[in-house]
Amino acid sequence: MSVITIDFETFYSKDFSLTKMTTEEYVRSEQFEVIGVAVQVDDGEPKWFTGNMSMTKLFLDSFEMHKHMVLAHNAQFDGAILSWLFDIKPKKWLDTLSMARAIHGTEVGGSLKKLAEHYDVGVKGEEVVNALGLRREDFPADQLARYGEYCRNDVALTYAIFNLMMQDFPTFELSLIDQTLRMFTEPVLVLSAGYLHAHLLTVRLHKENLLQNFDKDILMSNPKFAELLIEHGIEPPMKTSLATGKQTFAFSKNDEAFKELLEHDDPQVQALVAARLGTKSTLEETRTARFLDMANRGPMPVPLRYYAAHTGRWGGDDKINLQNLPRQSPIKRAILAPEGYLLVDSDSSQIEARTLAWLAEQNDLVEAFENGQDVYKIMASAIYAKGEAEITKDERFVGKTTILGAGYGMGATKFKAQLKTFGVEIEEEESKRIITTYRETYPSIVELWRQGAIALKAIMNNETTKLGREGVLMVDGKKGIKLPNGLYLRYPNLRVQTTDGKDELVYDNKKGRMSVPTRIYGGKVIENVCQALARIAIGEQMLMIAKKYKVAMTVHDAIMCVVPKHQVVPGQEYVEMCMRMRPSWALGLPLNCESGTGISYGDC
Repeated sequence: MSVITIDFETFYSKDFSLTKMTTEEYVRSEQFEVIGVAVQVDDGEPKWFTGNMSMTKLFLDSFEMHKHMVLAHNAQFDGAILSWLFDIKPKKWLDTLSMARAIHGTEVGGSLKKLAEHYDVGVKGEEVVNALGLRREDFPADQLARYGEYCRNDVALTYAIFNLMMQDFPTFELSLIDQTLRMFTEPVLVLSAGYLHAHLLTVRLHKENLLQNFDKDILMSNPKFAELLIEHGIEPPMKTSLATGKQTFAFSKNDEAFKELLEHDDPQVQALVAARLGTKSTLEETRTARFLDMANRGPMPVPLRYYAAHTGRWGGDDKINLQNLPRQSPIKRAILAPEGYLLVDSDSSQIEARTLAWLAEQNDLVEAFENGQDVYKIMASAIYAKGEAEITKDERFVGKTTILGAGYGMGATKFKAQLKTFGVEIEEEESKRIITTYRETYPSIVELWRQGAIALKAIMNNETTKLGREGVLMVDGKKGIKLPNGLYLRYPNLRVQTTDGKDELVYDNKKGRMSVPTRIYGGKVIENVCQALARIAIGEQMLMIAKKYKVAMTVHDAIMCVVPKHQVVPGQEYVEMCMRMRPSWALGLPLNCESGTGISYGDC
């Protein structure tokens, strides 16, 4: 099986480009045109071809890519073209952009130019800038030839970078990259245009009705706007005024906590915040309109960014962040299984809390998870010093919040604030007591935090040390924390930084295109590790499910696939079996899941 490297050059202009459009919208547009394509088989000479669509398909078909692995830099783009326009589906997808995220994170950058410089394999050309606004027929022969050389050079660089990256890259992760790309390049989910159209009208009507009740003076008055938020169950975000040093409302366009309310689950809250910020459309409106436009173009590609997070988790992409679609979002009902199929959506139960207990060797908690006991009631029983049978619903909720929230070293003040967001008010002293009870009940978890802090010092000093259960993790001072999949949790430029007169450890973390100092401490290291381990476990489960059924989407700790209607019962059983499968590196990890089936995502 060969590695076939590919790179498409396509028409773009000031108004028609990937900087202004999503990949899905761009490739499916009537304006889209392939100028040419370069293809290289293994380490052979790259070939450039330019012609009309039918001629280009004949050229591409000659490589029999369905029998081989196909490599690209940003394979989501090249894969969409190859699959949607030429109906070519490789045996396996490879992608240097995805690999770069996993290997380098923020240290190098993912562009082909930056990677070529880092690996010293050559220089990326700039001929593409001269192609602005030119259709294939507009190119003079000499310029088109130069464009071909530019494209051939990109292919050669991509293949050279891939070979160097492959020296330490896990085969398991290559399979996850392939699965991630196929969710986008081989879409199976269908969108209901009628449902989305009706929902869009409803959202706009509700927004108009809501805003009619409030004049500009109410929206722009801080106290009155705070009252509006409170009426909708929102605690108004606060900040310290630079002018007075006192607490004031954080209602400006630069206040992150306020802007986050634009993505609140309640569209009415979105509307209020949008009106305050002078934004014409709410997130719910723009998101619904984007899905509606997509519904009119074809099946729904699922755009996921492989290794988007520091811990390896997937992230949203292509301006459709399915990772932050609210749990009760009506849009979910517009996402449908293809005809003759049903969706099976399975969510891994409390996977982080289970991983934490197992990694810390907090064996009583591991056993409780393993035996299907109500660990939230067990925690509440310790907090309120009474039998599990006597625990009320509200007390169990506090126990649940403690198990899910206090496992990474959360302090009393933050825990109190977290409970308040759920509508539970407690005093500071009570919060301190609950946190103390958690730590006394599960001392091995507290010890794991200490080991996390020691691991940070080891990384700074280029040393090795123990972290968690024997044989799972390895702290390598030169690289970071080695995970069971062979990749590393990295803390680039880990250093001591003084903030407000206090020394703290920070590392460079990527926020958009910028690297910003991010605070890190023992408990946070353990959170990173548990999320990374959970993601590896879910990745293994996904690959197992994919052996039998088409995986359509993954969101956080859930995997959704499509199953023929007549197989839905055994299909659901198979998916649940896979989601309970323990990785070879974690045979004692007490995994469990919940699943549902339905025609729509909202039914599952």
